[in-house]
Amino acid sequence: MKDLLIKFLKPYWKQITLTIALLAVQAISNLYLPNLNADIINNGVANGDVDYIMKTGGFMLVVTLLLAACAIVSSYFSSKISMSFGRDLRRAVFYKVESFSQADLDKFGTPSLITRNTNDVHQMQMLAFMGLNLMVMAPIMCLGGIIMALRQDVVLSYSIIIIVPVMAAAVGLVLIKAVPLFRSIQVKIDRVNQIMREKLMGVRVIRAFVKNDYEARRFDEANRDLTTTTLRVNRIIAIVMPLLMIIMNISTIAIIWFGGHRIDSGAMPIGNLTAFLTYVMEIMISVMLAMGMFIMVPRAEASAERLLEVLNTEPSIKDQDKLVVPVDRKGYVEFCNVEFSYPEAEEPVLKDISFTASPGETTAVIGSTGCGKSTLVNLIPRFYDVTGGSIKIDGIDIRDIPLQDLRDMIGLVPQRAFLFSGTIADNLRYGNENATDEELWHALEVAQAKDFVMDLPGKLYAPVEQGGVNFSGGQRQRLAIARALVKRPEIYIFDDSFSALDFKTDAKLRLALKDETANSTVIIVAQRVSTIMDADQIIALNDDGTIAGIGTHAQLMETCQVYRDIVYSQLSGEEVA
Repeated sequence: MKDLLIKFLKPYWKQITLTIALLAVQAISNLYLPNLNADIINNGVANGDVDYIMKTGGFMLVVTLLLAACAIVSSYFSSKISMSFGRDLRRAVFYKVESFSQADLDKFGTPSLITRNTNDVHQMQMLAFMGLNLMVMAPIMCLGGIIMALRQDVVLSYSIIIIVPVMAAAVGLVLIKAVPLFRSIQVKIDRVNQIMREKLMGVRVIRAFVKNDYEARRFDEANRDLTTTTLRVNRIIAIVMPLLMIIMNISTIAIIWFGGHRIDSGAMPIGNLTAFLTYVMEIMISVMLAMGMFIMVPRAEASAERLLEVLNTEPSIKDQDKLVVPVDRKGYVEFCNVEFSYPEAEEPVLKDISFTASPGETTAVIGSTGCGKSTLVNLIPRFYDVTGGSIKIDGIDIRDIPLQDLRDMIGLVPQRAFLFSGTIADNLRYGNENATDEELWHALEVAQAKDFVMDLPGKLYAPVEQGGVNFSGGQRQRLAIARALVKRPEIYIFDDSFSALDFKTDAKLRLALKDETANSTVIIVAQRVSTIMDADQIIALNDDGTIAGIGTHAQLMETCQVYRDIVYSQLSGEEVA
């Protein structure tokens, strides 16, 4: 936690220094006021000196105004520093997550990463805010209060030796019980977020299978678990304040009792007793503030560990030390004995994959569900790294190409068409910010999306909801295809991107794509044979992730049993002929 605070608070050391100075002035002013009050009682009230009372009272008013000004300015700076600290920390976590590979994201999980960048950062932000105030004020008030109390009466100050350790011991016992629970709360928040996210994303499935009650019970269990743990922590923490108040009140009674005897014997002026009581209160309040800080620290420490886990994770896919920047980008893709296994998997998903995809040609990948088709194309932009063999683009191993350059060469249309909130134009310009409206309309026309976009009230600037939920599946797919076309990359990857289209639209789209991508490498993953029958090269995969056959539709019909089985399962004898 210390390293995290130092790293992200270091840029604000000037503001922190000024805030500490203001808080120190505030604490010293607080300590000085009771002494002036004692002087008024001992020298002004006792002697009936009105001038002395007015003069000292006026000075107390000036000190109070200075204290208020310091309190306002220090609160402003401490708020600004802590908010900036939270902003920088959130940004660092976000950028780090952006650099993660798919395997890294799978390791943490989406709900956990959301919690870490919201709730955990908030805990650290609150620690920074409270720390700037309490960690400066409490020690000064405590030490200063002890010194000033000793100046009032040394004998009566022996009570402090008993009071402070008793308070510290009481809070310490509470913390021992509470600290382990703070760590478990963050994990339970992750669980609630996970179930809630699944509920929102899978609401159609839940309703279709009439599982509303089951999901409600599932959420209720996680919610109750979090509530029970949080209540247990709060009950433990709630004991602190009454316990400290009891100690404070008993201490006050004892000081007044013994102080009264000392005043009665003439060993102590009455003004000194009032000042001594104030200083003891300030000492105890500073101890309470410090203990409040210590209560926050365990939870913040748990959050810091979770944040550091993200920040210290090195992305499993990153640029190599020696990189080769492609000069003449054409888009030749070559798989050389590629093998791939998911982390902790017993068997490879893909084995001994070798083929070449050339510019101006369409390469199609087909096979049964789960045979590794999407995994194969996800290896090209390095969402995952191969575990064996190599993939080359224009003769260069993709691991030797800068990630930004590599992905800049690829226009990907994923299996699940995802649109970002904003407008249609914003989504289409995602890969090419400088694209003109004419280029956008052209891409939409090729993707067979121009007609329905023209019918929208805002046309190109019609709103898109998060995830594109205000469009049908087929419309989202066509917009995603148009987005890839606007980028004009060297390599197009269509990962089952035509599944939501009717046969007529599918045929028109593929015909228009042929002219649009004439100079690019096109790789299509498909389930429907009709989508890939005209491909220049078809790769049929076995269930175990090996290549069953490579060739044109006619060649594979003669030589590949796996491909023939797929074709006959979808087409009639007349259609095949």
